[in-house]
Amino acid sequence: MRILVQKFGGTSVSSPEARERVIQHIVRERGDGYNIVVVVSAMGRKGDPYATDTLLGLVRGDGDHLPPRERDMLLGCGEIIASAVLCGMLNASGVPSVALTGGSAGIMTDEGFGSARIKRVNPDSIIAHLCRGTVVVVAGFQGISPHGDLTTLGRGGSDTTATALGAALGAEMVDIYTDVNGILTADPRIVTDAKPLPVVSYAEICNMARQGAKVIHPRAVEIAQQARIPVRVRSTFTEDKGTLVTDDLALASGRPVRDKPVTGIAHVSGISQIAVKAIEGRSDMQLQVFQTMARHHISVDFINVTPSGALYTVFDKDAEIADRLLREAGFAPVLVPGCAKISVIGGGMNGQPGVMARIVEALTEQGISIMQSADSNTTIWVLVRESDMVVALRALHAKFDLHI
Repeated sequence: MRILVQKFGGTSVSSPEARERVIQHIVRERGDGYNIVVVVSAMGRKGDPYATDTLLGLVRGDGDHLPPRERDMLLGCGEIIASAVLCGMLNASGVPSVALTGGSAGIMTDEGFGSARIKRVNPDSIIAHLCRGTVVVVAGFQGISPHGDLTTLGRGGSDTTATALGAALGAEMVDIYTDVNGILTADPRIVTDAKPLPVVSYAEICNMARQGAKVIHPRAVEIAQQARIPVRVRSTFTEDKGTLVTDDLALASGRPVRDKPVTGIAHVSGISQIAVKAIEGRSDMQLQVFQTMARHHISVDFINVTPSGALYTVFDKDAEIADRLLREAGFAPVLVPGCAKISVIGGGMNGQPGVMARIVEALTEQGISIMQSADSNTTIWVLVRESDMVVALRALHAKFDLHI
């Protein structure tokens, strides 16, 4: 049985016209001999009637009084509505289909309401429907707990649903349909000459997604990588093949090869840098700093720890409380708000001399100071002032010839 999983995001199912485009993609792939499993997000974005943020807005004022279990019951409604609506349109078009919740599709999770983890997937129900020639439409972003409660999977949950189902079903491919034509070398809203990437590796797209690119969630890519299932990121509104995510060079044959050390540039803004100097006689300084952050659920990043102190970043929204907590603990932190983290990503940079030199050169030519840096085998990160971010992104994109 040849199985293809297609995931359609909120903008892809937000209007009758968009949903007609979805049906065209389903019919085309079905005509090519695939058995189709469709995963849908809630319809539209904030302000649209059934979008997840809109549903949450119904209890915004009393949200603190809504327990996590009941909050998940509410938030899971958007995807259920989308799956039922698309199922009806498919049947009206002569395509036999059935709508399933995450639970009835066999997605079993723990009880971590709001950010549940998938423990296993039992695809028997889906396979039974596919054997009857039925298109299966699954509500994304959700599963079922051991006690039978609806759970939601957190940010990027529908992407995770798609790749988890793809892995459990042994799918040939998972297609992630969005409102953009694949993965680009940078954010096109900032870098106007950003180019679509025909092929990227799992590691590259994971790093791009973690560092600000919002096309696909890294958790979903990790599942696909473990199962060795290729993923295509495509536009609902064109017939273009989009970006192929794979480590299999044979699958990538026929697509243009970009033999460059850097694949793309990503960014995250709204960051504050915190520096804490060591205090003589307090050998547990680093422990106290990071335990304080952990106790108050403040996420830390870009961490540099030395005998002389600790340097790290938090989101701007957490900076004020982090500063207060550190001072209450007897430290004198230096806070620099309004920063941006820029990530230069590429599987070809490992062992390639001169990449950091070109980064420094690009930023120095624009008079931009690097406040902090770190690296891995596929990524180099630099911290800059947010006021310099746009110029920095464009300069780095040009320096590595990503516009060509």
